[in-house]
Amino acid sequence: MPSSPEPVIKAVQLGKTFGRTRALDGLNLSVRPGEVHGFLGPNGAGKSTTLRILLGLMRPTSGTARVFGLDPWKDPVRAHRDVAYVPGDVSLWPNLSGGEIIDLLTGLRGGVDEALRRALIEEFELDPRRKARTYSKGNRQKVALIAAFARPARLYLLDEPSAGLDPVMESVFRRHVQRVAANGATVLLSSHILSEVEQLCERVTIIRAGRAVESGTLAELRHLKLTHFRIQASDGALLAGVPGVHDVVSAGDVVEFDVDPADLAPVLEAAAAAGITGLTVSPPSLESLFLSHYSHDTTVNSRAR
Repeated sequence: MPSSPEPVIKAVQLGKTFGRTRALDGLNLSVRPGEVHGFLGPNGAGKSTTLRILLGLMRPTSGTARVFGLDPWKDPVRAHRDVAYVPGDVSLWPNLSGGEIIDLLTGLRGGVDEALRRALIEEFELDPRRKARTYSKGNRQKVALIAAFARPARLYLLDEPSAGLDPVMESVFRRHVQRVAANGATVLLSSHILSEVEQLCERVTIIRAGRAVESGTLAELRHLKLTHFRIQASDGALLAGVPGVHDVVSAGDVVEFDVDPADLAPVLEAAAAAGITGLTVSPPSLESLFLSHYSHDTTVNSRAR
């Protein structure tokens, strides 16, 4: 049986402290070749700290981080030779034009694909002749995205990359993530926009307080959650005692409840016997999984983002 390919990114028990503040607390992260991997967590969870370590901008306090099998702190040139990075808060040289900055950034990685550059500028609706100091946050983000996508890379590290983009530009961004992934690139997408991650990512890692609390494919993680039913029935009370049914709430002839995935078949049979006149089923969402780790957290962590 052939062995699995080595991960493009692998962090093992990664720790980072800033004085008394613990930004990362034994984080484990593995990103496979050719996948779009979602890296989820609210501000302060440690996502950006992780990316800075992967970029060789910070040295971990403990644990190990590898990019293409290389230590990004000890061997940054080789580790990042074919990496494209987009931060969530882009700062640009104010007196250079957008086009000049795109050429400068792509030049650092070996030069731009001119046809792709032109197409990206048109799709993102960027005026490359304007000075960067005149750009809005959204336009600064477009410059960084165009520079990242205008030359092929093996790995894209995207830290809240669609921040500041309107919905139309978000769709352009998603299309190009799908394009580079279809061409074999690996993408680590750090985001708190759950709908974006759900559309793009094959696997996700949810991080909380500097630790990974869930990791796997969306299908695997959804099995951990309950399916929500809203039924209009002549005798909805029949459903209350069915195995696998949780949190039944009745209002007139409408009954709402959650169901364990393994018990869907008997619940559907009971629902049919109850005389259904209306049915709405909501499958488990990434949002429900994500919120299950945060909705009951009433503490405020003073952690580095």
